[in-house]
Amino acid sequence: MYDPVCTVDRLAWRDGRLSEGVRAIPEETALALTYNGGTYAVMMGTPQNLDDFAIGFSLSEGIVQAPEEISSLEIVDVDDGVELRMWLAEEKAARLNERRRHIAGPTGCGLCGIDSIAEAVRPAAIVARGRSFSPRELMTAMASISPLQPINVETRAVHAAAFWTPAAGIVALREDVGRHNALDKLAGVLAQAKVPTSEGAVLLTSRVSVEMIQKTAAIGAPVMVAVSAPTALAVRMAETAGITLVAIARADGFEIFTHQDRITPGTRVQGTAHVA
Repeated sequence: MYDPVCTVDRLAWRDGRLSEGVRAIPEETALALTYNGGTYAVMMGTPQNLDDFAIGFSLSEGIVQAPEEISSLEIVDVDDGVELRMWLAEEKAARLNERRRHIAGPTGCGLCGIDSIAEAVRPAAIVARGRSFSPRELMTAMASISPLQPINVETRAVHAAAFWTPAAGIVALREDVGRHNALDKLAGVLAQAKVPTSEGAVLLTSRVSVEMIQKTAAIGAPVMVAVSAPTALAVRMAETAGITLVAIARADGFEIFTHQDRITPGTRVQGTAHVA
């Protein structure tokens, strides 16, 4: 198995001169997800928590509805990468063959290989009402992420996805060079632990694109908080899915784009944000 962090030699240009040294950087590895012997996708990602990734990816893609539907999972080192070999019941594998695709997914792309517009913008699941959160709770949640990112502390080069509740704090956190992968890993660990997700929030250190909303809706979390801005399609999808989308979360505050009624108390912004 590859290490998630490696050290490389580098030259640094600082203060008008060159100096030799080393730097810790994250590993990036080809991860092939196979079902019943056939390759479904090849993604680039961080070689850590790969069982969580395989299960979370399977759930996010709708290949399975629960981890128990994967009868076996084997992580196998191969030349130039890692295979995540999963086996499903024959009837489920047969349905999967009808939609099988082969993709080479770059780190930043979560929709590579999808061959129809309808599939790319498929409706997200509708989340349960869940609980409300105060602004102070969300600020505390976001501030708690950074110390729990060992790879990012060392490299400053990976994303994190975490699940937080007021009672337990950070329940789970996963890192990856790909933001979609980090969220899939989080989905996998939450599903295996059977964490009730309607009482917490998904926290992201990345921007919010539409597939991040779709994955959060599949997790069942009613609130998403991200450090960067959302896309317009992500806002529309969050509105439809019933997700409270909080973004541009920084040390001085955040912005609420959809379903503001879950964020109380405080000065209430009139109406819910809509994107034309």
